[in-house]
Amino acid sequence: MKLFDNPHKRYNPLLDEWVLVSPHRTKRPWQGLVESLPHVKRPEYDPKCYLCPRNTRASGITNPDYKSTFVFTNDFSALLSDVPSGQFKEKDILQAHSETGICRVICFSPRHDLTLALMKTEEIRPVIDVWIDQYNELADNRDIRYVQIFENHGQMMGCSNPHPHCQVWANQTVPELPGRETRNQEAYMDKHGSCLLCDCLKVELKSRERVVFETDEFVVLVPFWAVWPFEVMVVSKKHYAAINELDEKAKLDLADVLRRLGIRFDNIFKSDFPYSMGFHQKPTDGGKHEEWHLHLHYYPPLLRSATVRKHMVGYELLAMPQRDMTAEQSAERLRDCPETHYTV
Repeated sequence: MKLFDNPHKRYNPLLDEWVLVSPHRTKRPWQGLVESLPHVKRPEYDPKCYLCPRNTRASGITNPDYKSTFVFTNDFSALLSDVPSGQFKEKDILQAHSETGICRVICFSPRHDLTLALMKTEEIRPVIDVWIDQYNELADNRDIRYVQIFENHGQMMGCSNPHPHCQVWANQTVPELPGRETRNQEAYMDKHGSCLLCDCLKVELKSRERVVFETDEFVVLVPFWAVWPFEVMVVSKKHYAAINELDEKAKLDLADVLRRLGIRFDNIFKSDFPYSMGFHQKPTDGGKHEEWHLHLHYYPPLLRSATVRKHMVGYELLAMPQRDMTAEQSAERLRDCPETHYTV
């Protein structure tokens, strides 16, 4: 489409915002920051790692000799469960209120040298169960209204430890972005009588321009409105509202999707591909939330190579999100990546 060859705006219905797409800018020369690649050859066990089995963390607590997954309360939690209740307000301009919550860490494996891309599907499958257990346990807490499961992967994403792990932050209130997705999915269902992401999948599976791959249970695609160069969304084909609704087939499928997508990411630039990944699912505030459709967001920062990343600066910070590569171009690059890891 000629429109997509020139500067244009695309609408994100999940967040009710627009993104500027400038496909011609990928041709510009780059003399900006070039990142150094971290050393990725890691041992199976690191005696200095605070997440490896049997090691002592900064808190003084010693990890058990775990053989599969391991969950513990974050030693440096961003949210605390015992915060005194308080509120500040000045003329509807300056506002603040206390926020309680729970933060946990989940180690995917006792092995220090693995990533989801390097784990087997049957090794990732127990991680799915832990995510569901954590979601259920925290959802039963009357003080928790949203459970955010996420993984920061790689030094470039601020990950402080390379041991394969993710985090769970559970909030007293629904955070900003899931809150906006709730309102926009609800508004779409009220207007059209159908689910926003169910309808999105119908369009995407018909055109297939932005579909990377699909399984029986999930579709992996680059969103039409993607902001990050290789941004990806994983959407369940069935209308699940949360991860605890997945049946056994869907759980195994999801584990396989995480592995296969991780391999494709690593193969783009033949490197340990950094990203932030997380589930978006219905709040745990007691509502039915029939409008909610389970999905995962992947936000990788790399743009041109393993050492050149996308920076959200200038126009992006002051005006609106902007990207150079179109979603269709990114999807084609990802489709062309093999599913055999480059290190194998």
